[in-house]
Amino acid sequence: RDIDDAAALAMDIGAGALHVLAGKTDAPRAEERYIMALTHALNQFEGTILIEPISHEQIPGYFLRRLDQAARILDNVGHPRLKILFDCYHVWREEGDVRAPFQRHADRIGHVQIAAAEGRAEPFPGALDYAGLLPFFRDHGYTGPFGCEYRPRAGTAAGLGWRDLVRG
Repeated sequence: RDIDDAAALAMDIGAGALHVLAGKTDAPRAEERYIMALTHALNQFEGTILIEPISHEQIPGYFLRRLDQAARILDNVGHPRLKILFDCYHVWREEGDVRAPFQRHADRIGHVQIAAAEGRAEPFPGALDYAGLLPFFRDHGYTGPFGCEYRPRAGTAAGLGWRDLVRG
């Protein structure tokens, strides 16, 4: 029912993608059930369906944690509209690197999100060098928008100041 409601809303607002969460579980057959939910979502929504590995540090017990697991699920579903939401923060936390995992899965990535490695704050400055990463993603075939999912250190207005660093 939640997927049906989300798909209807996404279509009403003209969204091109829908993120289907895996949830917190260690239940038997969790992957099989998730694949059933993804298949249902693909049947209900004509846009891209995104799945996002989320780090244990942010959501302990979340079922989908690593990119290789997400790639296996994509292989099992076998649908071209099912893609990975590549959240740089979560990938860095789980894998300790962003470039190699991106390169390994570039053809399966449907959306990229950015945030600082430190405290999931504004993406600039920080250990994740987005001045180099954003062009790297483009050079490896990513043509979509970059989403920002972070917690501003000093409020929204101040938290958008980093944009001036990437505007030319």
